[in-house]
Amino acid sequence: MQQGRKKLSDVITEQLESMILDGSLLAGQKLPPERELATRFDVSRPSLREAIGNLQARGLVERKQGGGTFVSKSLNAALLDPLMALISRRPETQFDLLEFRHALEGMAAYYAALRGQPEDYQALQQALDELPVPAKQDSQHGLAAALGKFYIIMARASHNMVLLHVMSTMQAMLVENIERNLEMLAQHTDVAADLSRQRAEIVAAIADRDPESARQACNAHLAFIEKTLLAINQRDSRVQRALRRLEI
Repeated sequence: MQQGRKKLSDVITEQLESMILDGSLLAGQKLPPERELATRFDVSRPSLREAIGNLQARGLVERKQGGGTFVSKSLNAALLDPLMALISRRPETQFDLLEFRHALEGMAAYYAALRGQPEDYQALQQALDELPVPAKQDSQHGLAAALGKFYIIMARASHNMVLLHVMSTMQAMLVENIERNLEMLAQHTDVAADLSRQRAEIVAAIADRDPESARQACNAHLAFIEKTLLAINQRDSRVQRALRRLEI
């Protein structure tokens, strides 16, 4: 006995799920209007509404009266619980996050070089070109947020849905780590040109479709940040010890 064909609404449900999985629709993002989605999928609006109802029943989207339909913000809840928030605020965990970024971003760079498409490389280069260049006395928040988007684009270019989801759900924590690192570097060193060059090397290796070089460039960039921050911390500790001796 042949298995019956899938309902049209189930097919649309799967397509919308894929858009959430591949990062086309992010947590908290508003879905396009029903008319636009119906045209995109070439289906009737009743079938589309049934599909959206399926997503709502699974907790993937939320409908707001008069405000449209949004991807559920709770999709990020697993990695945004109070314990993770506590971890992100502790100074001693900044190096733990840097080490974790070696794995995440190195893997993203590797697979972006391996599987990325021309449009992915174009989006990555554009994100790199649009990074702001704050002065030393400026807030680093804008640059950190832009770098967060840059790494999400790199993860999307990897075409690995699990990697993209992990990086998307951890984006707020990663951006906070990036901002703290940039503030420390801006106060104590002049390495902005080095960091900019290293990011360009990552993008160049990805665009050259050289996975190993892309991963090495990414890891070298993070290792440079880690080494520089450690040197700053050691220098500050020596200064503090010297000041304490003077006070005695």
